[in-house]
Amino acid sequence: MRVSDEVAGALADGRPVVALESTIISHGLPQPRNLQVALELEGIVREAGSVPATIAVLDGVPHVGLDKTGLERIATEPGLRKLGFRDLAPAAALGLSGATTVSGTSFLAARAGIRVFATGGLGGVHRGWTAVQDESADLDMLSRTRITIVCAGVKSILDVPATLQRLETRQVTVVGYRTDHFPGFYLHSSGEPVDWRVETPAETAGIMRAQDALDGPETALIVANPVPVELQLDPSLHDRVLSEALRAADERGVTGQAITPFLLEYLVEGTGGASLEANLSAVRGNTRLAAEIAASWTART
Repeated sequence: MRVSDEVAGALADGRPVVALESTIISHGLPQPRNLQVALELEGIVREAGSVPATIAVLDGVPHVGLDKTGLERIATEPGLRKLGFRDLAPAAALGLSGATTVSGTSFLAARAGIRVFATGGLGGVHRGWTAVQDESADLDMLSRTRITIVCAGVKSILDVPATLQRLETRQVTVVGYRTDHFPGFYLHSSGEPVDWRVETPAETAGIMRAQDALDGPETALIVANPVPVELQLDPSLHDRVLSEALRAADERGVTGQAITPFLLEYLVEGTGGASLEANLSAVRGNTRLAAEIAASWTART
């Protein structure tokens, strides 16, 4: 694993660092906007006084912290794989490049000593789980990785109640940031309640310290930060297009790993790009909050 000089220096000095995933760059946005957003997110972290650590695998080497050239490769290189934790070893052995998902990013960030990670939405339990038992590897990784992940809930194409139940079973703590309800990714609320609520980055950092003091299983802390109501996707539009997308997927026999990109792309097209803008609004807010939490965490007053 190669940690950039900037990130290594910040960690050595006890300064705040925020991990950022790279799949939003390689697979989530069209060119050239993907590179613009990658630079924007790193800028948001810096403006809040933290150091960004975008994570990816280049030529088989996991990188924690990318320079401009590395970001450009992730944004423009054709054929990049999406790398979860299970894919890191094959990519390393075969010298391949790829963008890291939540599971891959969480693992590499924690290995590097980074405690806070910002993303858009998590993976989770898919609809129809009782028939196909399709569950994101994100949940397993978060159940055994000490990382604080700031997100806008799980992708709304998933089974949100089942996902929350799985997180509870796997002992992953979920707190709402200034909300009593779990966010709905594109939507301000999924309608599902959360058991714990925090109001400030300092309160969040306090939970992180309590996790360490208890010395229990190395589980994650999920900080569920909703997209503002004024920036969310119109709920009625979301529900209508998602219903159409699920029906189209069933009719076309789309299953397995193909289902998530199919549904997300259908939502982008069916909402005229509005779902993508809501997603980006959520990512920006999560990145800003993650930087503030990282600063509170490293203050250790």
